[in-house]
Amino acid sequence: MNTLEKRRVGNSPVAENLEKIIEERALHQAEIARRAGLKPRNLCDIIKGNKLIRANEIETLAKVLNIGVEDLFRRERI
Repeated sequence: MNTLEKRRVGNSPVAENLEKIIEERALHQAEIARRAGLKPRNLCDIIKGNKLIRANEIETLAKVLNIGVEDLFRRERI
């Protein structure tokens, strides 16, 4: 883990939108993580803002959630 990942990165729009989408759809983080090839702890840390999300993880999570990548970057959800 590099220095950037060790410090708290805060909640990004991507992390906030992931959390909202998962909650709105009554999904389980562990199942989404499994489908995306992530460890559940890593997805939890991404959502909490404790871990930076990589570009490939954004793409994969968008596919798993059946949404566009741009939907994860929106400041306000429609």
